[in-house]
Amino acid sequence: MNKIEKALLGKLKEHKNCSRKNRQINVFKKRYYIGPENIKITNYLRTRPIAIFNPGAVLNGKKLHIFPRLIFDYYKYTSSIGVFSLDVEELLRGETSKNIETEIILWPQQLWEFLGCEDARVTIHKDSYYLLYTGKGYYYGEKNELLRRDVLGFAELDQNYTPKRKGYFSIEDEGESFLPKTTKDSAFIKITGNNASMLTRFEVGNTLACWHASGNLESLAFNIEDIEPVLLPESWEHKVGWSTNTVKLSDDEYLVGWHAVLKEDLAYRNGLALVDGNGKLKAVSDYLLTPMGLNEEYGDRAMVIFGDGLIIYQDKLLWIGGVSDYCIGVFIADLDNVLKTLNPC
Repeated sequence: MNKIEKALLGKLKEHKNCSRKNRQINVFKKRYYIGPENIKITNYLRTRPIAIFNPGAVLNGKKLHIFPRLIFDYYKYTSSIGVFSLDVEELLRGETSKNIETEIILWPQQLWEFLGCEDARVTIHKDSYYLLYTGKGYYYGEKNELLRRDVLGFAELDQNYTPKRKGYFSIEDEGESFLPKTTKDSAFIKITGNNASMLTRFEVGNTLACWHASGNLESLAFNIEDIEPVLLPESWEHKVGWSTNTVKLSDDEYLVGWHAVLKEDLAYRNGLALVDGNGKLKAVSDYLLTPMGLNEEYGDRAMVIFGDGLIIYQDKLLWIGGVSDYCIGVFIADLDNVLKTLNPC
């Protein structure tokens, strides 16, 4: 164990969790779905994916840009990331086309993403789309053996969704670099120049928890001094992670989704958190969104609602997420009702 991992473990041990309860509050009353049969791929020989889920989302005017994870076969379960656009008011009414034109924009090209580009979270910065995503791939170990690892990928795209650059984040301390067992489930809070206040999920000492970090977007590195734990699993949870992008509520308040996998049934359940610009947790809810009924509970990975897009439009909160690894769910709640569920820390 190197000094960076020891420092992270020390921070975990010192952290005091903001109390949560194992209970469900149903605030997302409207639920719509977009399945793979609704999608038509425009730039790939295979025009119909067999699964479309875990979509990032960003709103530009009334145009909602959705960045789904796409699967075309189950032999290797290799993912790509696509994009399509919908009118947000039509989506609020549950109106979607049977042939939504979708373009693949990120696919495996590097060793570190060889097995898939997964689960985008999207931010518009100046004239670019900034995507944080999971690079599921390989690396060479000390004995030159090929090993598996998930990394936090970053891609900067122009207005036509063409990548300008991409890479993945590591942790640095006095010239030493370190990659946890897995880094994923991340979001930008705010970006100033080349520096970004970010939420991320590390696996450290077999604990998968939610962290805050400051990232350098030029070097794609986190500084160990600026990394702090935010939300740890409760006794009834296997793990927690951030689920969505952040949405700004006030000058220094940001709303973000998080998920937990429960020990009792391995279900993914979701809540919301309020953080400040430096990632400090101000309030957190109990579970607000959980799979219910056949269409949500049954899929390639059962009992999942997972991220990745959080949108405020007028007085509504839209949570656009993957459903059991096969389709997209659009979950809609009154923003005021959602904010009432947040418990101050």
